[in-house]
Amino acid sequence: MNVQDLKKTLINFPLFRHLNDKEIAKIINISITRTWKKGSHVFLQDEPLENVYFIFSGKIKIYKNDLHGKEQIVNILKKGEMFPHVGFFRRGGYPANAEVLSDSKLVVVPIAKFEQVLIEDPELTIKVFRLLGEKIIDLQERLEEQVLNNTYEQIIGLLVRLAKKHGTKLDDGSFVLKGEFTNKDLANMIGTSRETVSRTLTRLRKEGKIRINADGHFIFEPDELSGQ
Repeated sequence: MNVQDLKKTLINFPLFRHLNDKEIAKIINISITRTWKKGSHVFLQDEPLENVYFIFSGKIKIYKNDLHGKEQIVNILKKGEMFPHVGFFRRGGYPANAEVLSDSKLVVVPIAKFEQVLIEDPELTIKVFRLLGEKIIDLQERLEEQVLNNTYEQIIGLLVRLAKKHGTKLDDGSFVLKGEFTNKDLANMIGTSRETVSRTLTRLRKEGKIRINADGHFIFEPDELSGQ
């Protein structure tokens, strides 16, 4: 990827969208692009935290394993997102694993060099904190779902969140969520069992709140599904 292509790529990320040419040039000077194949890992939990990654194409799964080896999916990330969000201000190792779900091209920014840029550019530092603030709010909402809602409500909340992030909105206000997430994936995102997810999806279909088309994709209207 040449300098102009890298510039066009970086300015599409919220963190860099409002930077001027001089500011974006500083980021370009410390950035490299790399590709990863499906099934590989960008990094593993507890490996030395050295880089922050920006997704140009592909899809990345962020997950942890508990003491019993059970997978807990933290997030599914796509084009236009960065990870890990704690990377700029954390010391030690990566807080989770990053698995490549589809062939991906990433822009790699070394943390030590980026932090030096932040020191020299206070406005960019403020933008980083704003982005982190948005992620904190998202995590708070997800935690509240687990604390305040039963499993049925958590699954509905997860489907709505995934549809708005990964789905396609139709003219009638409903969303199409591709069947790329297995019941096991959905279960691992909220810490329940695959069987519970399966029973809940069957119930939602019987109640007419979710339809599944010929391609196996979910179709539903978020407000109707969540009862708003």
